[in-house]
Amino acid sequence: MRILIHGINYAPELTGIGKYTGELVEWLAVRGHEVRVITSPPYYPEWRVGAGFSSRRYGSEMRHGVKVWRCPLYVPALPTGAKRIAHLASFALSSFPIMLGHFFWCPDLVLVIEPPFFCAPAAWLVSRLSGAKAWLHIQDFELDAAFELGLLQSASLRKLANAFERWWLRRFDRVSTISSRMLERLCQKGVEKTRQVFFPNWVDTDDIYPLERPSIFRQEIGIVEQQIVALYAGNMGQKHGLDIIVEAAKRLREKENICFVLCGQGAAYQHLRDLARGMETIYWLPLQPVERLNELLNLADIHLLPQRADAADLVMPSKLTGMLASGRPVLATASAGTQVAEVVKDAGVVVPPGDSEKFSLALQELAEDAEMRKRLGAAARRYAVKHLKKEVVLGDFEHEVLKLL
Repeated sequence: MRILIHGINYAPELTGIGKYTGELVEWLAVRGHEVRVITSPPYYPEWRVGAGFSSRRYGSEMRHGVKVWRCPLYVPALPTGAKRIAHLASFALSSFPIMLGHFFWCPDLVLVIEPPFFCAPAAWLVSRLSGAKAWLHIQDFELDAAFELGLLQSASLRKLANAFERWWLRRFDRVSTISSRMLERLCQKGVEKTRQVFFPNWVDTDDIYPLERPSIFRQEIGIVEQQIVALYAGNMGQKHGLDIIVEAAKRLREKENICFVLCGQGAAYQHLRDLARGMETIYWLPLQPVERLNELLNLADIHLLPQRADAADLVMPSKLTGMLASGRPVLATASAGTQVAEVVKDAGVVVPPGDSEKFSLALQELAEDAEMRKRLGAAARRYAVKHLKKEVVLGDFEHEVLKLL
């Protein structure tokens, strides 16, 4: 079948939505489907367009046998609320003529990835003109998150955005998202259960697995064997509440057996560096290539997954899949009853968002109890193999698409 995919993030981005969309497209191509992608140049999570790409010009390329169109967009260096809207809208506008031109390609399915929701109208229009089915996949509820996190604050604007979103959600043949709590939110937005599909993020459990030896990163960084590593690896964004990690490092400054590694980039990166100035127990790493990801995740004795309370169930952290597959316990901040809390409860420890004291105490307890870490890490690995295995998740998605068509 012919599948047209529309989304702002795509490979070679190493984290988040771009990583998953790239893996989905390549898997579908290997399965024999004809796939085309309309996206932007890679910019995430650095908020800087990658070398060899342009934010001002259209371009196209063949990537792993798939035709990819790159559309220009505005990439702010410091993405505030208004600038994020301009950023997302710029891609929706620049990609519209390329999308419209694919009416002549006659796809069987048009799949649009949110964010940005601004792209939904173009994807729906192309599907209806070409006779294709329209599928919206929600990686996070960007409109809700923008207001809940305070990036946008106008009550009248929120009312208008909610009406816009509900109207368009009812027009797609299928709407999928990545967690059961997010499916419940779809019901609240008026999407009938018959049109909903559970399509979680996945992990290749053959590529990410527990190592029987210490990670090579220990030697590269200079971390001694006796030290317990608390690792955060991924996007450093505003909705992650990463200040709590630096606060914990300060509280545990005297615990010589605990060190922290923060790996990644993002809008909050410089703020975190400034907050951690003078902290010798925190090590910083840039984003790592895919071929070193398993070594990186196995650097952790404890994975750190902070999240702001006001982001609960608006997003499902994509980095969690790799954490679980690596067979290491997870220390998460999440409110009781949220999806993160439900997933992590048997594979780690959950404390309330924003409570740096409880976060620090839980981290210290995990650091001092090797048997607990081993038990929780084994449970994490079992969960990943049972629920998040790449071939199973993508196979279920393909089955749903074929059933729709």
